[in-house]
Amino acid sequence: MDDDPSVLRGLTRMFQVEGYAVEEFSHPRRLLERGPGPRPGCVVMDLRMPELNGLELQEELRRTGWLHPFVFISGHGDVPAAVKAMKAGAVDFLSKPFSTTELLAAVERALAQDRAASLVEQEHQALRSRFSTLTPREWQVCRMVTLGLLNKQIAAELGTAEQTVRLQRSRVMEKVAVDSLAELVRLVERLDSQR
Repeated sequence: MDDDPSVLRGLTRMFQVEGYAVEEFSHPRRLLERGPGPRPGCVVMDLRMPELNGLELQEELRRTGWLHPFVFISGHGDVPAAVKAMKAGAVDFLSKPFSTTELLAAVERALAQDRAASLVEQEHQALRSRFSTLTPREWQVCRMVTLGLLNKQIAAELGTAEQTVRLQRSRVMEKVAVDSLAELVRLVERLDSQR
C-alpha cells in the first residue's frame, strides 16, 4: 500500500516476479473496505498516506479484526514512529531507500509469522469445536472430573446418581475424543489458556 503510483507499480511488479500473489491499494480506505485476505498474508504499507497515515491504518485494521502482520516502508520514518509501529505488531520498519533483499526478507518473516499464527488459531478452533459438543451438565461433570473429584463426589455435588455421572463422564470422553483422564486435563488446561 503506497499512495505514490510509481512506487506501488514497482513494488507490485517486484513481488509478482518473486512469485507472490499481490493486491495493490493506493488509498487506505480501499484496503479497509477490502477486508482481510486469505492466510498467510501480510500488509506492506507506507507510513505517509492520505487521510490515514500508516500507523492510524494499522490501528484501524487491528480494531476491525485483521490478523495479518505489517511491514512498514517510509521515506519519512523517524524513531518514534518506528517504535510505535513495532509495539503495535509490525514485523519490520524499513526506511527508503531499502534494498529488494531487505524488503523480501521482511515479507518472508511476516508470512512465516502469519503461517504460525494461522496454525495456532486452527488448533484453537478445533479444540473449541471439540468442547462445544458438550451439554451444560456434561461440561460441569468435565470440570469436576478434571479437578480430581471421584464419580461419587460429583454425584453428591450435583444431586444425581453415581451411575448418571459415570454415563456423563463417558460421554465427555467420547465427545472430546480422549482416551485418558490425563489427556482430558491437558485439553481443558489448553482451552482455559485460550480465554
